[in-house]
Amino acid sequence: MHIPFKRSFNRKNDELRPVDIIPNYYSYGDGSCLVKFGNTHVICCATVEEKVPLFLKHTRTGWITAEYGMLPCASPERIDREASKGKQSGRTMEIQRLIGRSLRSVVDLSILGERQIKIDCDVIQADGGTRTASITGGYVALHIACKKLIKRSVIATNPIRNHAVAISCGVVNDEAMCDLDYVEDSNAETDANFIMADNKIIEIQACGEKRPFDEDIFRTLFNYAKNARTVLIQKQNEAIASL
Repeated sequence: MHIPFKRSFNRKNDELRPVDIIPNYYSYGDGSCLVKFGNTHVICCATVEEKVPLFLKHTRTGWITAEYGMLPCASPERIDREASKGKQSGRTMEIQRLIGRSLRSVVDLSILGERQIKIDCDVIQADGGTRTASITGGYVALHIACKKLIKRSVIATNPIRNHAVAISCGVVNDEAMCDLDYVEDSNAETDANFIMADNKIIEIQACGEKRPFDEDIFRTLFNYAKNARTVLIQKQNEAIASL
């Protein structure tokens, strides 16, 4: 017998968890925010450095990179700091590369000149969707940092060309759902992350965790993601406009 899956925050299948983006969360750094997707909370901070990686020296172009980590008590069971282990996990490296390339895709790096912006994403509470929250919040931190560069006359125009938002979707108990929390994600038959710009796609990660999925399911998940994009871009704009 099919038993409906009870969602957190009494949401419908196509609804996001409550989303909040609090800009300038840090007193330091060039741009920061606290982003909340329900019970997933991530601090995102952008730092401008007057240097670029060696492979970009003398190219007159900039770079955006990211670092991602989960604090020890971000989940019910303590997570050992990766620094104490002497290396990052494969998951951490995958996520921070995703954040970096997602944000680079919406920026004209030539406008930055030979400087690098680092986006630090620290998960202080995890309940699913930490990578998608990091991208959504990382964009706000990056935007704030770029506006400060313009204000200081370091660059002439804003190098950001599109928004960058991300959302997780999936199939749980044979039902398509948007913005999966941890319980949903850990029980998902199909798992997908949609990273999107304004009316465009940056990257899609999708897999059949327990069995293959058909095109109709994918279309449903993609439509949920596109609807979420509208909401998330509005949240980003509200956070930036509040400064």
